[in-house]
Amino acid sequence: MNPQTPDIVDPFPHRARWRRKAVFILGALWITIPPLMGFWLIARLGVVGEWLRARPDEGFFVFIAVFACTSGVGLLPTYAQAILGGWVFGVAMGSTGAMFGLMGGAVIGFTIAKLLSGHAIIALVDRNARGAVIRKALVESSQWRTFLLILLLRLPPNSPFAIANLAMGAAGVRALPLLAGTAIGMLPRTIVTCAAAATAASTGAKDIQQLVDEKGWIGVGIGFAILLVVMIIISAVARKALRHAGLLDATK
Repeated sequence: MNPQTPDIVDPFPHRARWRRKAVFILGALWITIPPLMGFWLIARLGVVGEWLRARPDEGFFVFIAVFACTSGVGLLPTYAQAILGGWVFGVAMGSTGAMFGLMGGAVIGFTIAKLLSGHAIIALVDRNARGAVIRKALVESSQWRTFLLILLLRLPPNSPFAIANLAMGAAGVRALPLLAGTAIGMLPRTIVTCAAAATAASTGAKDIQQLVDEKGWIGVGIGFAILLVVMIIISAVARKALRHAGLLDATK
């Protein structure tokens, strides 16, 4: 074989370029939009919460459906919606609804990534040595190891939900370990977030502003500091495990 002749010639190079551009644009939107919309939802926590409470029969299911759709298409972040769930429904129901919403969002985001990406994105990821190592670890390992790695990748509180769905779907990760790893990996931080929101709502405050007015910045700050410490501990455990698995530099 002539060494200058490629093994595979793409008969539709324009299609590969279109796919790369679409994934890059979607990735940029999913990085920038969720944080902004998260602040909006928290600011409107009282209004949205009252709307859901006024509908005792269908409010819980509306919450799950909206959670799934907005997290799946990268519109709202999962942490803000988990706060809403805990604020309105309490720890148990809020966590349950949030987890159903998370799983629905993972399916939607994963499906979008699979439809858009194709093999062009896999080739692009493999051009980077570190990216190739991570992709191969996720795709070419056994389903059990892939599940464990995704669990660890989902565990840190600062792991972006929508962009992670896009990256893993585009890289060719299988659906079963992705969904199982997402469910277990995101469960701890979801419960912690819902518990914190439920505790804040138990004061009788109608929204965040009233909570601050009644408890003061010091009281709210102490509660936030406790939540932050718990999240840091969860993140540290995940990072240590990821370094051990070779998916994170030992210097980080």
